[in-house]
Order: sequence, then C-alpha cells, then structure tokens
Amino acid sequence: MTFCVKVEGGSDKLLYRKLAIIILLSVIALLSACSGASTSEKIYDHLEEAVTLEEAFEKQQDDIVKLEKKEQELYSQIIDLSMDEFDKIKSISQEAISVIEKRKEKIKLEKESIDASKEEFKKIEGLIEDLEEKKAKDRATKMYDVMMDRFDAYDKLNDAYTESLKLEKELYKMLQEEDLKQETLTEHIKKINDSYKKVLEANENFNTFTEKYNQLKKEFYESANIEVNYEKEKKEK
Repeated sequence: MTFCVKVEGGSDKLLYRKLAIIILLSVIALLSACSGASTSEKIYDHLEEAVTLEEAFEKQQDDIVKLEKKEQELYSQIIDLSMDEFDKIKSISQEAISVIEKRKEKIKLEKESIDASKEEFKKIEGLIEDLEEKKAKDRATKMYDVMMDRFDAYDKLNDAYTESLKLEKELYKMLQEEDLKQETLTEHIKKINDSYKKVLEANENFNTFTEKYNQLKKEFYESANIEVNYEKEKKEK
C-alpha cells in the first residue's frame, strides 16, 4: 500500500522531510535491534570464516608433499649417475629446479591463505571486550593470543621452508658444474640438512599452537553456549 501526502507551503514541506528522516532512522534502528547478532555470534562468524579462508592452505598440502617426493626421486636418480653421464645429470637437475619452482608457487598460495585467515581472525579482537560473561571472555582472550602465536609460528615456518628451497635450487645449479668439487657439494648438502631441521622444528611448533587453538576455540564455544556439531565437521573434512 502506498500513501500519498500532499504538502503545501515551504515550512510544511521542510517539516515533512524532517519527519520522514526521523521515521526512516527509527525503522533502521528497529530492524537493527531485531536482526542484530550477539557479540559471541559475531565472533563465531569471524572464526568460521577464518577457517574457510584457510581451506586453500590445506589444499596445498597434498600437492607440496607430492612435489617433495618427486624431487627426492630426481635427486636419487642424479646420485646414481656417474660423471660419464653428465648431460643426463644436467637434464635431471633442470627438472628438479622446475619442481622447486612449483613448490615455491604452492607455498606462496599457502601463505596468501594464512594471511587472509589472519586478517579475518583479527576482527574479533575488538569484540572480545564486549563479551559480558567472564568465562567466555577469558577463553576468548586466551584463544586470541594462542592463534596470534600460531600465525607467528607459521611465518617462521614459511621463512625456514623458503630458505630450504633456495638452498636446494642452488644445489641443482651446482650439480650442473663439471668442475664441482666434492668438498663444496658436501658442505652445501650439510647446509640443506641443517635448514630442514629448522623446518621440522618450526612445523612442530606450528602444529602445537594449532592443537592448542582448536581446544581453546572449543572451550570458548562451550562457555558462550554456541552449539557446534563437531562430528559433522569431521565428516565434511
């Protein structure tokens, strides 16, 4: 139904406009009050969106593992060859470098996913203070701190892994040098092994923070009376 209002005179028209604005603002406020989510629900939305944004991170894992295995196979082929087959060594080394470049691209996509998740997650920081229930606020605060530690741990893991890729690429370039000395090769392989020790340590640290965060998130949902079907989540994964 449409109401037509005939207004005569400038002052009456101005009054009508003011009245229309007041009514509009009242309606908006009423709708906001009716449809507005609670603070805990807003936090829930940001947390689950952060999970969704990390799906690309998870999708890269299988591809990265496959590429790592592929490179190991190529390396095994190289060390089984003699210098009489140097052309073959060069060819396989080039293929290994190509595999490393693919790994670098996967790592880049992985980091973009984590960075996007971090930006989404940080949106809950200002909401935590608005939580009225003390237990829920305490759980949310701990959860936030642990998740930020997790993001820092990922950055260190990413740096360590990237450095290892750099060293591996250098190795395959060295293997294409006919006058390569055994001492130089041995020293470089030691650098790679040391770098991967750092990767393993960083990865373990990242996984530890991930486990802690998941537990704290579950505790927060319970303290905030947010029902989550964890069995459904497992099946979907």
